[in-house]
Amino acid sequence: MTAIETYIRQHRSLFWSVSDDKLSDISDVLLVETILNYGTLEDVRELIKIKGLKSVAATFYKTTVSRNRNNYFPEVANFFNLYFKRHVPGNPV
Repeated sequence: MTAIETYIRQHRSLFWSVSDDKLSDISDVLLVETILNYGTLEDVRELIKIKGLKSVAATFYKTTVSRNRNNYFPEVANFFNLYFKRHVPGNPV
């Protein structure tokens, strides 16, 4: 089992709408969106540790910059937009 699959299984309650046999099919977009919206600060830190800050930021921007509407709470989107602007050099915004 990969680190991401282990991470998803450890945070199973956040992925309640995904059946057990589909957990390995969770996309990066769904993973990042769910953790940033509903996870704790420790969950976010662990995600960044596993995926890397640039990867998480790229996934976040892929779903927020190019779309007029996204699934992030406005407060969450604003916070992580500011966070990634400050901590990720060469971000797309």
